[in-house]
Amino acid sequence: MLSRKGIIPEEYVLTRLAEDPAEPRYRARERRARFVSKKGNCNVAHKNIREQGRFLQDVFTTLVDLKWPHTLLIFTMSFLCSWLLFAMVWWLIAFAHGDLAPVDLAPGEDAMVPCVTSIHSFSSAFLFSIEVQVTIGFGGRMVTEECPLAILILIVQNIVGLMINAIMLGCIFMKTAQAHRRAETLIFSKHAVIALRQGRLCFMLRVGDLRKSMIISATIHMQVVRKTTSPEGEVVPLHQVDIPMENGVGGNSIFLVAPLIIYHVIDANSPLYDLAPSDLHHHQDLEIIVILEGVVETTGITTQARTSYLADEILWGQRFVPIVSEEDGRYAVDYSKFGNTIKVPTPLCTARQLDEDRSLLDALTLATARGPLRKRSVAIAKAKPRFSISPDSLS
Repeated sequence: MLSRKGIIPEEYVLTRLAEDPAEPRYRARERRARFVSKKGNCNVAHKNIREQGRFLQDVFTTLVDLKWPHTLLIFTMSFLCSWLLFAMVWWLIAFAHGDLAPVDLAPGEDAMVPCVTSIHSFSSAFLFSIEVQVTIGFGGRMVTEECPLAILILIVQNIVGLMINAIMLGCIFMKTAQAHRRAETLIFSKHAVIALRQGRLCFMLRVGDLRKSMIISATIHMQVVRKTTSPEGEVVPLHQVDIPMENGVGGNSIFLVAPLIIYHVIDANSPLYDLAPSDLHHHQDLEIIVILEGVVETTGITTQARTSYLADEILWGQRFVPIVSEEDGRYAVDYSKFGNTIKVPTPLCTARQLDEDRSLLDALTLATARGPLRKRSVAIAKAKPRFSISPDSLS
């Protein structure tokens, strides 16, 4: 839709995860089951639930959680069943009062006043039930003062109809305004990177918001999920460890008006302290979950966007390219480069090894500094002289 309107170029159709359009969407061989998918869905199947009745104790939430076909089916059947039920009640009232029997009136004899006028069959009773509950009011059928029971049924049907309208319309509204709909425009970079920042190895990812309406009080959290074994031999298949996030304003709050690079310093307290570049290729138990949460500015509903990164989705020694530039007195964001990275000099060792031997960083800094000097010396050697001194001028 965005590409058709010209907002985003056709050659880069942006998805929620800023996927590379040149890369196939589906892989031939599926990797291990991840706890949270790239789209934010929790990959958990609940089985053998014995107390199914607990779902009926919160009917409204159960209806909202249903899929759209099931919700629309229940929406339609609730009205049809109520119309049919009260149509049967109106037909029984008319039958008991004798309104359905044909009456031959003698000349000058007054006709019997029915409970409901113009009800001659079940079809007419069904039409009257619809007219009462949805307040259509065609005017051909109406309740008279002849039967007090009919007046009571009229009141009951109106109350029941209002309750069904409130529940069903509220359910439809909540499904259309669910918080995860807003999360569709909150995007994460497809890959995370590990590189140096201020002399420390950092785990970094990029997050952005496509809408102009802001996410108020936005916070972001990161967790490492891996399979661990306790000293007592207990196997924990999904051991969750929080990852502290570095933020200049303190805490986990962010101001998501433009794409941001979220980073975590890999120090002695980090669960990634012993992660080496070689572990990214065969470390199948590592998964980093990222959770972005905030309040939608337009609706006031709390929304949450999630994604995760497996070990082979973390790029060592790369950094995100800048995508924010200043144009015509305002900042412009180029989303075509949202997930692009470039290679940067990075030690091929763990953060623990880097802390124990800082000479590795000094050697890397020296090698990085020699690179431009070597290129500059080669350029000077290849450059042609701008002037020459002749031997005659020296005499």
